[in-house]
Parts: sequence; structure tokens; C-alpha cells
Amino acid sequence: MRCPFRPHTWLLLVLLIFSGTALSAAPVTVLRIDGAIGPASVDYLTRALERAQLDEAQLVVLELDTPGGLDGAMREMIKAVLASPVPIATYVTPSGSRAASAGTYLLYASHVAAMAPGTNLGAATPVQLGGTPGKASDSPDADAKDEDGAMARKQVNDAAAYIRGLAQLRGRNADWAEQAVRESVSLSAREALERDVIDYIATDLPDLMTQLDGKTLQTRTGERTLETAQASLERHDPDWRVRLLAVITNPSVALILMMIGIYGLIFEFTNPGSGGGGVIGGICLLLAFYSLQLLPVNYAGVALILLGLAFMIAEAFVPSFGVLGLGGIAAFVAGAVILIDTEVPGFGIPLALIGTLAVASALLLFLIVSMALKARRQRLVSGDASLVGSLAQVTGIRADDSACGWIQLQGEHWQVHSPTPLRPGQQVRVVGRRGLQLDVTAADEPPSETR
Repeated sequence: MRCPFRPHTWLLLVLLIFSGTALSAAPVTVLRIDGAIGPASVDYLTRALERAQLDEAQLVVLELDTPGGLDGAMREMIKAVLASPVPIATYVTPSGSRAASAGTYLLYASHVAAMAPGTNLGAATPVQLGGTPGKASDSPDADAKDEDGAMARKQVNDAAAYIRGLAQLRGRNADWAEQAVRESVSLSAREALERDVIDYIATDLPDLMTQLDGKTLQTRTGERTLETAQASLERHDPDWRVRLLAVITNPSVALILMMIGIYGLIFEFTNPGSGGGGVIGGICLLLAFYSLQLLPVNYAGVALILLGLAFMIAEAFVPSFGVLGLGGIAAFVAGAVILIDTEVPGFGIPLALIGTLAVASALLLFLIVSMALKARRQRLVSGDASLVGSLAQVTGIRADDSACGWIQLQGEHWQVHSPTPLRPGQQVRVVGRRGLQLDVTAADEPPSETR
């Protein structure tokens, strides 16, 4: 017996087929990087790419707004992009954002380069070199500076070759890429599209997904055809680990952690058994060292900071009349100024912070010195003087003489003599000492001049 299909049955089947096609489209992972590129950015991108691969995402969109970043961090991120089996689209957004310096390299390394209207890219010269790359010196003493000039040229040539290789890999404008490194030029989004620097201009993320739909990209594992028009967008913002790493790898925070760590340990050493100073100081110092080993640090700056702190501590124990303290403050300021060996935006230490920490250290030094001088003016109490006037309890008496007995005082067992009979448990006051014997009186009696 035949069961004919009714018109509404055919319509239902068509809807199921189309809905099944939409549901089968792999998701698109969306990431976001704001600010300077550093160690936290590397951790965020590499872990997000691994997660996108496990989630079988068809595309990773990296929304970008950066003034640049550390060269080492940038190269680690580019290695992750080039090795990713999931294609990556770097999208400079929203309007007013930029992909300067390291951001330009990331754009060139990505499978898709896109920008929102009103954004710009470029200025990819390594900023820590200083000066104007590519210009010959007009000074007659140029030969004397040839060593520094040769190092600068090597670094610029290396950066230019690196970005040119990325441009050739992705089929983008290699000549302008090299110009961006050597001459620090920049382009707007419209100019970048016209000069074949980027692939798309998109007003927003849905617009970019529409433009990418059906595009075939070459990845490390082969070609991939995108189906992004109806794909779900899964946004993965930085988690607590990335945010924590971003905080502790801030040079200013690293310097503050070092100060807290050192002063915490000093407090613990001067007050053994307190515990708090040692625990907090040790944790802060380890975090500071972890942060510094991830940053481009000038180790002469670290040495000057430690030397300055050592001088300020020594001032409290050595009568140098302020010479060590002032020298320590000067060494600390000089070390903090040269601590970070880069001029990349976002990785400098503000002079206001350095001044604040120097003033705080100077005030702490002044407090310690004042306490030391105050202690020197106090009457010295040691030997017999520390015993006379002390109160103690009688622990026992002699059977043959009730005026003699024993007390426990300052951790020692003393034989005592009293002009009046003693009884166990009685409170007595020490009024003098004769060899190994102490003279005592009842605690409620006024002290005498017995010697």
C-alpha cells in the first residue's frame, strides 16, 4: 500500500535539510587583544588556538587594537599562527583602533587580514633602536659610532626580512611591508585595501563573516572552505590566568612586588617568628622575579636596585650620618629608570612611580634611623641593672632557714635571701645581687638600697 507525501510533508523535509545544514556549520572562535602585546598575550593566543582545534572551529577571529609590543612575544604569537591548523583572521576593530608595530606583523602573518573603517596600521620599526632607521649619519665622527649603527642596521634588516617573508607567504604587498619597517610609514584601512596590504574592510563582525563565506584558505593541514554566513560565534575572553599574568608582567607592578618582597623579608629577619613578613615577602619576591624573567630587563638596573636597598638597610646599623642612605636612594632611582630595556609603549615605568617609591623608602629609612638614635639615648640596662627591680615568685625555701629560698627569673634559677621569712608562691622584688645570690624583699614592701 502506497503512502503518498502531502505538500506540507515536502515542506517539512526541506526545512529539516536546511536547518541541518545550518546546524552542521562549525563554530567561529572570537578572541580579543587590547593594549600592548606581551607574555600574557602569548599565553592567551596559544591556549585559545589549542581550544579552537579541540572544538573543531572552522575559523579563529582575532579582534585587535594594539600600539605594538615586545618583539619576543610577537614572534611567539606569529609562530602559533603559522602552525595553527585552524585558519586565523586578524580584524582591527572597532573604528579608531590601530595595529601598529607588532600588530602589523600579526596582520601580515594571518590567513585573513581585515580592518574596520577608521582604523590604521604600520609604523613597524623596532622602537627600542631609537633614531631614524635607514639614515646615514652626517657627523664626521660617524665611524666612532659605527658599532652601534651596525647593530641597529642588523636589527632593522632582520625585521624587514621577517615581515617581507610573511607578506610573500600570504600573497600581500611585500614592498610596503618593508617600507613600514624601514621608514615607519602607516596606512588607513581604505589605503591598505587599495595597496593589497589587507584583504577586507568590514564594518562589524557579522559583515566580515558574510564576506568570508565560501572563501577557501590554505592552512598547514590543507585547504579549508569557510561557511561563516550562518556559523555561531563563540567568544573566548581572557580568563583569570591571563588577566593575572598581564598584571604581574607589568613592569611597574614587578617593581612594586620587588620592593614589598625585600622589605617583607627584612621585617621577618628583624622580627623572627612573626611569619607574616616572611610569607608575604617571599611570595611577592618570587612573583617579581617571575615577571622580570619574562620582560626585557636590564640586569644592571636590577643590581642597582638591590644595591640601593642594601645601602638603605645598612644605614640603620652603620653610623654613616646619611651617606649610605642617600647613596642607596640614588642607586635605587637609577636602577628603576634603566630597569626595563625597551621603549615599547606600555612597558615603561612612570617616573612618578619611581619617585613615590624612592620617597617611601627615604621615609622608612628616616623612621629606622630615628628609632635607632632614640634607642641610643636611652639608659643602658644590662647585667645587675636588668635584675634589680624585677618581680619574681618564690619556688621554694630552705628547710633550715626560711629567709633563704629560690626563684625563677629571666630563664634562670636563682638563690635568694630576704630579711624576712619567705613562703612558697610569694611575690618578691629583687633589690640587689651578691655573687650568685640575689637579695629580695616582699613585693608589697618599698625597694631598698641593698647592694
